[in-house]
Amino acid sequence: MTTTIDEFARTFTEESGYLDYGRVGPISATALAETLGQYEILAKARFGSIGRMQAEDQRVRDAVSALTRFPSDQVVFQPTASIGLMHAAFGLTGGEVLLSAAEFPSITYAAVRASQAMRVVTPTWLETDHQRVTPARIREQLTPNTTAVMVSLVDSRTGYLADIDGIRQVIGDRLLIVDAIQGFGVVDAPFEVADIVVSGGQKWTRAGWGTGFLAASERAIEHLTPVFSGWTGADLDGSWDEVGEPSNSTRAFSISNPDPIAQARFAAALEDIAAVGVPAISTAIGDGVERVFELADEYAIPVASSRNAAERAGMVVLEPLPEQLTALSASLFNHGITASIRATNVRLSVHAGTTEETFDMLRGAFTSYASAS
Repeated sequence: MTTTIDEFARTFTEESGYLDYGRVGPISATALAETLGQYEILAKARFGSIGRMQAEDQRVRDAVSALTRFPSDQVVFQPTASIGLMHAAFGLTGGEVLLSAAEFPSITYAAVRASQAMRVVTPTWLETDHQRVTPARIREQLTPNTTAVMVSLVDSRTGYLADIDGIRQVIGDRLLIVDAIQGFGVVDAPFEVADIVVSGGQKWTRAGWGTGFLAASERAIEHLTPVFSGWTGADLDGSWDEVGEPSNSTRAFSISNPDPIAQARFAAALEDIAAVGVPAISTAIGDGVERVFELADEYAIPVASSRNAAERAGMVVLEPLPEQLTALSASLFNHGITASIRATNVRLSVHAGTTEETFDMLRGAFTSYASAS
């Protein structure tokens, strides 16, 4: 069913002033309704109803497939993006993995812990272009021993949107592992060029915690070793009498039965996104980001994130002078603006459902800040 961007915006029920989707996206009205309905089924436990909840696994894999363009049988549900990254990093079978030390810790910890435990892969730290992971910098630092590259689709510190198509072109047949959590559902990225794509559903897709996925290319399935592979990842059709080998599919990256209610919640949120279309959502977010730029410029607040539409998603990083950061943070707080306050900057995250009242509140905060400064 196709919906409009205005209909999609009505699934946002959070109070005005919320600009922190890069940290957590308040659960959508659709995902909330799905959760309540599923818990009602679990509470009643009518004959046959519990068994039918297992169908949510195929539903959520179909929903992920529609947005990533990976076949649904190459998708496996994960409770977090971090667990998906651990599966990918521990599955690497040798060589060097190239990544930035400035990546979100889910990536760096996965690479280092895999190196420490398995002793078959070595993290190599990329020298970035002002924390931006670019194809040019990767090309300069590739070596014959580089077997994989790990990168965030959207950098959580700078809001920079990585050119994963360009990265694919420069790395050739090396494995490309993408943490998509800061852009999945709102950036129309060419996910199909990656070998591994992971994401969680608690941020921009607004599906709440405990939701996520790992999607793998056929080449990744062939080359990665499923180190953490439980009984649900074996091709034994439920037999308990032997321990089988991991499946020759993405299902091998499964440890136990997933939470079907979390799967239903995630699927419902993704179905909403597919109904309106990622390009429409991306356009609406882009318009909101431009409005934040205009307000920041009006009140002479320096913007550290890229203004180039090809290099950004939904996050705007403001970086006032160090002595003015406290005043800006206090003004945002006093005007009811929820944002991520860091040691040197403020990160605002705009979504397709950000309201006029929220922009008015942001203007009020900037006015107070300018007066105090």
